Amino acid sequence: MKRLVKLSLATSVALASFSCANAQDLEQAIKNVDVSGTVAYRYNDYEETYNSDDSKFESASSNNYKIALNVKSQVNDDVTANTRFIIGLDGNKPASLSTHNDGDQQVNVTLSEVNFTYTGIANTSITLGKQGLATPYTIHRDSMDNEQTGTGILAVTNVGPVTLAGAYFNQTNLQDSNETTLDLKGDENIVFIGAMANFAGVNIDASYIDLDDVFDAYTIGLSAKYNVGDVKLAPYARYSSLDLDNNSIDNKLWKIGMRANMGIFGAHLGYGQTDDEGGTVGLDVSSATGYDEHWGVALSGKADSSIVYASVDAQVMPKLNVALKYSNLDDDKAAAQDEEEIYTQVTYNMSKNLSTYVRFGQYEKENVEGNKDIDSTRGRLQVQYSF
Repeated sequence: MKRLVKLSLATSVALASFSCANAQDLEQAIKNVDVSGTVAYRYNDYEETYNSDDSKFESASSNNYKIALNVKSQVNDDVTANTRFIIGLDGNKPASLSTHNDGDQQVNVTLSEVNFTYTGIANTSITLGKQGLATPYTIHRDSMDNEQTGTGILAVTNVGPVTLAGAYFNQTNLQDSNETTLDLKGDENIVFIGAMANFAGVNIDASYIDLDDVFDAYTIGLSAKYNVGDVKLAPYARYSSLDLDNNSIDNKLWKIGMRANMGIFGAHLGYGQTDDEGGTVGLDVSSATGYDEHWGVALSGKADSSIVYASVDAQVMPKLNVALKYSNLDDDKAAAQDEEEIYTQVTYNMSKNLSTYVRFGQYEKENVEGNKDIDSTRGRLQVQYSF
């Protein structure tokens, strides 16, 4: 019954493509279809006070919805057809709908991915068509926020302990954001090469990307997992560099951190720093090359800055986790805008496919709009169903 429910959701958007692409009968086609995705709802409530000679108070709330539906069909022994549908709102963040004190709205259905994957070569997969930009510099899939896609070809092959990847895209949906103003138009060619390996329990990855007439960048990352007695340790480190084609500004970001677990308790401590000229090292602030561990404070895109992330949590019940998280950004630019955030998060996983969390905390930012400070109280509720 559960599988029939999933298929009924997919049928309205995928049935036509199944009928045209393959002459097999409908019953056989359905047997070869795998359906997955997420349904997410998020409510934000912010109250901000601007401390200056003319203090002012602002309050805002928003409801955000997103449904992502992945349909994978086995065409034959070597070829798989893949599609991804987004039910949300078009625009700069095409994957989500936000109602900001404007009343309820209707949503659109868009086709964000449609491609074919060939696996007829041993230890190799080749994906051709419109697909997510799965690189350390981009976010290709997200349960709530925007997703970065492109049309082209991606090849991945395994050679012993090493995985090699290469890609070329001639169109993307990349657009500028407040954090990454790179004069993007969406018609730039992208070349990507990368390698990943595991040696003696240490994961190593290195990659290079070139966005035609915009920038080229590279990154090197390390991560590992160790057990020291009853303590589980997971250190990580990454260095990323991006050079713009139209000026000489150097963008660099490095980060290092440690995660630890012992029994029901967990902790994380991380530190990152950017170059005094620039800190834009990717196409999304939350990508692997950036540093965006917590809620509203990110190091990505900020020049001559450093950040500290710290958190502790306790798995108080099998389904209930309580965490306290702290972020502190030190901005050393001439017009310094230091940021600080502390919040608590309660996560309740009712089942493996249904997760809910509630956040509540305080955010402060100095020297905004002519020596004004922001003092904000923030709350969030999110519910996510995965299938």
